[in-house]
Amino acid sequence: MTTQPLLVVENLQTHFPVRRGLLRRVSGSVQAVDGVSFSIAKRRTLGLVGESGCGKTTVGRSILRLVEPTGGDVRFAGASVRGMNARDLRALRRRMQIVFQDPYGSLNPRMTVRGILEEGLVIHRMGDARDRLARMRRALDRTGLTAATLERYPHEFSGGQRQRIAIARALVLEPEFLVLDEPISALDVSIQAQVVNLLVELREELGLTYLFISHDLSVVEYVSDDVAVMYLGRLVERADAAALYRAPLHPYTLALFSAVPTIDPARRRRRIVLTGDVPSPSRPPRGCRFHPRCPLAESVCREVDPPATTLDGHLVHCHVAARELERSAGDVRAAAASIAEAMAAASAKPASDAAAASGTLKA
Repeated sequence: MTTQPLLVVENLQTHFPVRRGLLRRVSGSVQAVDGVSFSIAKRRTLGLVGESGCGKTTVGRSILRLVEPTGGDVRFAGASVRGMNARDLRALRRRMQIVFQDPYGSLNPRMTVRGILEEGLVIHRMGDARDRLARMRRALDRTGLTAATLERYPHEFSGGQRQRIAIARALVLEPEFLVLDEPISALDVSIQAQVVNLLVELREELGLTYLFISHDLSVVEYVSDDVAVMYLGRLVERADAAALYRAPLHPYTLALFSAVPTIDPARRRRRIVLTGDVPSPSRPPRGCRFHPRCPLAESVCREVDPPATTLDGHLVHCHVAARELERSAGDVRAAAASIAEAMAAASAKPASDAAAASGTLKA
């Protein structure tokens, strides 16, 4: 039985204008998100990973229309989010909530926890005073906090406790979908595991759907059912979490995963160090956006934007990966092993000889 997706994102684009001169005329745009598509089924978690500045956070905020998208469409439970008026959007936001990255900046220091949690209930006219108090206590209890928390201010809590309050603020409205924007990156390592386990427990208990945005690949592997990898505003690879971590196909994904520390010798990868800097999103390169840093880049990569290649739910945007999949007759593991071998060889060579490593894929 196929589960219908709760959230569908199609060709999402969010560009920010660049203004110059005394008259502040638009001279260009920063393509923060440029053609991102994915879907998330009910009760599942999609992990969205990539380097800082790749557009992960903008994707999450564009879905909720905290940032207005430039193009594309977002559908939640079959309804177009971009086509909603202010009244319909307000009603929808009770069902779609976000937990921000910084627990220190996302809570109003002038409000008590009661005021922070009750604000959304009042806006959405959910229950009377007694019912609202019951909802707030229930949300705090689910996040491991007591009712005494209600009368205190955010500065009286630790970072982990503040993030629990932020999670309770989202849960008090009883949403179906949560955008978790780097929810543990600002916390001490000793607290991160507690918050991650809390989020997993809440998903199972309440039947929630998550978009989990993070640069911590180990955490993403633990919490996610599916993983999507972003680079310079676009998705480059998406697959089931276990399949992607076992056999990544895109050269960028390989380089990203090679940096994950592990104590398991069977999973340890040779470190792949990329050369060069990430291009500016205001002037992205032609063809594949990763080609200026890719040691396996070919002439077609520099001219033609790679189309999507999908095999058994594993999607990748890469000319080299598409050819290797065809050569291996659809054997993802064999194709991934071949690309990984070439990437490792290229990484071990000087920059002037790196292009020769791609010859191992053409022989």
